Amino acid sequence: MLERLFQLQAHGTDVRKELVAGITTFLTMAYIIVVNPSILSSTGMDFGAVFVATCLAAAIGTLIMGLWANYPIALAPGMGLNAFFSFTVVGSLGYSWQVALGAVFLSGLIFFLLSIFKIREWIINSIPMSLRFGISAGIGFFLALIALKNAGIVVDNPATLVGLGELKSAESLLFFGGFVLICALSFRRITGAVMIGIIAITAIAMMLGMVEYKGFVSAPPSLAPTFMQLDIAGALNVGMISIVFAFLFVDLFDTSGTLIGAAQRGGLLDKDGKLPRLGRALMSDSVATMSGAALGTSTTTSYIESTAGISAGGRTGLTAVVVALLFLACLLLSPIASIIPAYATAPALLYVAVLMASGLKLIDWDDITEAAPAVVTALMMPLTFSIANGIALGFITYAVIKVLSGRWSDLNVSVVVIAIVFVLKFMFLDAG
Repeated sequence: MLERLFQLQAHGTDVRKELVAGITTFLTMAYIIVVNPSILSSTGMDFGAVFVATCLAAAIGTLIMGLWANYPIALAPGMGLNAFFSFTVVGSLGYSWQVALGAVFLSGLIFFLLSIFKIREWIINSIPMSLRFGISAGIGFFLALIALKNAGIVVDNPATLVGLGELKSAESLLFFGGFVLICALSFRRITGAVMIGIIAITAIAMMLGMVEYKGFVSAPPSLAPTFMQLDIAGALNVGMISIVFAFLFVDLFDTSGTLIGAAQRGGLLDKDGKLPRLGRALMSDSVATMSGAALGTSTTTSYIESTAGISAGGRTGLTAVVVALLFLACLLLSPIASIIPAYATAPALLYVAVLMASGLKLIDWDDITEAAPAVVTALMMPLTFSIANGIALGFITYAVIKVLSGRWSDLNVSVVVIAIVFVLKFMFLDAG
């Protein structure tokens, strides 16, 4: 049955390889079951419900990817967008988490429609590469700021906006220890480096009496506090346009980049260098996002950590099915997730930030018309505490610089239209 469903022989793999690959992928991304509830619960969402929603959304999305698209790609709530959801949409802009979930659902629906009508390629290809790198790096810087804030390293300062916190505190020292441990383990290619770092810091904090042990296994918490609580009508407010747009764009870039990168690593591209069943893969991602919003979590997207499993031999959807089953098994581990403190998850955020910022090396730094918009995009995300603002100002800067430089040929219709829309938003929707 497995052979018929996944075509293992045709892909040069077997059940054992796929099992090992699935376990490997899971271990590299398992940190999300702890980090995501920690971030989203800051909005007032129930920690236990978000934990369950995270596990279920990851399992559903990954199962669809494995069974329908037959790719060894795992999905889970995305890093960066969960922070944007909590600290910008809810925290800074003042929307309820129910409305934010509605925006996530709408972004998933639009993504699904774009995939059906095959508009996705046109959108992806029309966005300048420099802006894509800038967006990725900006999300990384945004995560870094949140991580340093959660660890007490960066604090509010009325004179300088931000300042240095108390480095000698136990929380700050544990944060630093966790970060260097994760980096060292990653360099040594230790599978599950991030999860090991989180568990190690939590264990030390427990021994120091900073956290209280509440058990290891229990029945899953209730999903009721977040299940079907999304407010789609509220998300249709004109002021939410840029929010929905930000969720959509980042998910689109994340997914397309992950799919292509993973496919290249696993030799899954066809003779023309294209990814077979791309439509199914993208629709799997969009359905996962809509399902996640209904369950009570932020945007679900494809994880680049899937390449770890592919490197271990995973070539088919069976790898993804294994990952999905492991996420379901994690539903019993809520006591462990609930005791992990913010300064234990913060090193994971900073580590992910480092990985995301690495895209800056691909920017053409000798061309100021490409470099400047990318830098503006990257810097404005953490400095305005908003991914949406970073994207908006990046597009506007790109279009204006290209026009004034006489580089009209570098512009396309979509970039100009998007830039104009954002200008109008700042002029009229954000006025006052």
